[in-house]
Amino acid sequence: MNSTKTRRKIVPAAENGDTADKQDQILLFNAIGNGEDIGPFVRKTFASGKPETLLQHLKRFTKSKESEIEDVCRAHYQDFITAVDDLRSLLSDVDSLKSSLSNSNSKLQNVAVPLLTSLDSYVEARNKCSNIALAINSLNTCVRLTELCSRVNSHLAENNFYMALKCLDSIESNFQDEVQSSTLKRMLEKQIPAIRAHIERQVNKEFGDWLVEIRTVSRNLGQLAIGQASAARQREEELRIKQRQAEEQSRLSLKDCVYALEEEDDDEIDGVVDGSNGGNGVLGFDLTPLYRAYHIHQTLGLEDRFRQYYFENRKLQLTSDFQVSSMTPFLESHQTFFAQIAGFFIVEDRVLRTGGGLILKMEVENLWDTAVTKMCSVLEDQFSRMQTANHLLLIKDYVSLLGVTLRRFGYPIDSLLDVLSKHRDKYHELLLSDCRKQIAEALAADKFEQMYMKKEYEYSMNVLSFQIQTSNIMPAFPYVAPFSSTVPDCCRIVRSFIEDSVSFMSYGGQLEFYVVVKKYLDRLLTEVLDGALVKVINGSIGGVTQAMQMAANMTVFERACDFFFRHAAQLSGIPLRIAERGKRQFPLINARDAAEEMLSGLLKQKVDGFLTLMENVNWVVDDPPPGGNEYANEVIIFLETLVSTAQQILPVQVLKRILQDVLSHISEMIIGALLGDSVKRFNVNAIMGLDVDVRILESFAENQAPLLSEAEASELKSALVESRQMVNLLLSNHPENFLNPVIRERSYSALDYRKVVSISEKLRDQSDRLFSSFGTRGAKQNPKKKSLDTLIKRLKDVN
Repeated sequence: MNSTKTRRKIVPAAENGDTADKQDQILLFNAIGNGEDIGPFVRKTFASGKPETLLQHLKRFTKSKESEIEDVCRAHYQDFITAVDDLRSLLSDVDSLKSSLSNSNSKLQNVAVPLLTSLDSYVEARNKCSNIALAINSLNTCVRLTELCSRVNSHLAENNFYMALKCLDSIESNFQDEVQSSTLKRMLEKQIPAIRAHIERQVNKEFGDWLVEIRTVSRNLGQLAIGQASAARQREEELRIKQRQAEEQSRLSLKDCVYALEEEDDDEIDGVVDGSNGGNGVLGFDLTPLYRAYHIHQTLGLEDRFRQYYFENRKLQLTSDFQVSSMTPFLESHQTFFAQIAGFFIVEDRVLRTGGGLILKMEVENLWDTAVTKMCSVLEDQFSRMQTANHLLLIKDYVSLLGVTLRRFGYPIDSLLDVLSKHRDKYHELLLSDCRKQIAEALAADKFEQMYMKKEYEYSMNVLSFQIQTSNIMPAFPYVAPFSSTVPDCCRIVRSFIEDSVSFMSYGGQLEFYVVVKKYLDRLLTEVLDGALVKVINGSIGGVTQAMQMAANMTVFERACDFFFRHAAQLSGIPLRIAERGKRQFPLINARDAAEEMLSGLLKQKVDGFLTLMENVNWVVDDPPPGGNEYANEVIIFLETLVSTAQQILPVQVLKRILQDVLSHISEMIIGALLGDSVKRFNVNAIMGLDVDVRILESFAENQAPLLSEAEASELKSALVESRQMVNLLLSNHPENFLNPVIRERSYSALDYRKVVSISEKLRDQSDRLFSSFGTRGAKQNPKKKSLDTLIKRLKDVN
């Protein structure tokens, strides 16, 4: 647009009005220019009826101001004016363009009408296609949904609840909002919760069946686990027996033996408990229903509720297991009782280790504390009622096996062991009572005759098994033992006592229990066996043969007692060198002394029968008997017969003590005869006869040297010392030497001066003179008589 285009120029109107009009015009212009009200001019004009004049005046004023306006606009709005001018110049162009567009539009309408018709058809077809695709997608969704529903039904039919729940979750997350069908939506909203409730009911039913089944499985599992613990203990005992045999053979230096330790598989219980092959053990120990129920409840979001439900039900089962039937003796039901509890906690240990948090360790520990408290209470009650040691031992062994079994699974058993230790004294008292009865029966059945053994196994069973043989050489059979049946019978009772005591003390939590076993073994030997033997000796022994057999038995018992303590030490795991340390007193010493005293008493009675022949002795004989008196010969025959018989069964030391006691008794009887009232007086010839008698007896003692020894034979001879010293004194030429302390201590130490006085006063010759045989029968006093009178007087003064 050309901005330099010439503007239209406004020309003022010609002055052709009259003066009044000009005046009015000027006044109007002034008023408008001053901004005054032009109302009066308007009224005046209309009043004069010449409004055209006013209009003309106004138009003139307007025209007169147009140049001013144009100058102002030019000064202030030049660009705008230019733009307006340009727009004006474009009006023609716009009109032509409008016309052109109208023509083009007409042409376009003519051309586009068929196209638009086709477009409408296309849009309609596309909408139909879109609707069809939407329907197809909806159908596909429904198909997939129905497939999932079918899979859910299939999983439900196969009891594959976890996969059914996963399908339900997939339906909820992927299809429930996408399904357009309201019918399907309502069906899903109704059936999904129902299916979940059905699954929960089915799983709870299976879990309930498992709870019922697991009780029987637990009992069988506990019995098997405890049985395997018992088998392992038996293997340990067999190994200890081999070790003891090796130690004994080494101690006896019989031969060199080497034993190799065999490694045993100690995982048998774990194999049964863990249940390889998919969780099924030997007993069908299957936790699959439990873990399945737990997994399903986890999937349902009910994990905590199921954990609580499981714990409460198992706690109720454990409480039920604690019930002890009053209709069945506890001895018959204790294995089932403890096996049930053992199986329960084996299962709980497995669940704790593999259940993924189904049960907490603290909960298992609480259950175990409850179980231990109840078991201790039951044991306390049952033990307090038991009066048979074997019953108590059976229950203790089973409880200790229970402890061994459960300790492998980490359960503390100290409280159970404390209960067993608490009843240790009662058990041993019952055991002592049983042994007392058995020993009494064994002694009552014994005829106190030497045992007759035909076969080697009898010798091994009755001799070698108690190590009471005197030689390691196997004797010829048939074999006559130097003891009666009492010895092996009582040895078996004592050995059984030791084994029962060790069995009770073993596996009871106390490692070193030999001291306890030894204490009760001492009581058995010193109180029970020793007392029973003394009672039998004092009440049932009726002859020398039985008394001699009992004395022989006591010697064998002495060797057996050494075996008892060694056996107790071996079973207790104590080295023999420690057990044999120190000198142990023979525990049956009272019975031994009583047996020897009884035998000596019976022999003395026999000897007394021969000594009654002393009544036939002529105490004032004219000539001394050259071969001794009759009684002495009879006694010697009896003693020699006794020795030949006794040495077959009596040990040398026992025989020596018996002979020594008998000879001492004979010596006392000789002195007693001289002191007795039946002997009023005697002469030297009679004393010389007594001297021969004493020499015969001394010769018998000396002849025992091959059987004994020179020293022991001399000791045996010393039993006659009183009679020998009395005879020597009466035959002495200087009897007053008895008053010399040195001579008396050397030659007459066994004599009592009161007896010397009494016997010396009876020594007379035929003319009533003292020691007449030492000199002639003249009137002159014999020096020996004077010496003896001095002795008698001095001794009487001392008295």
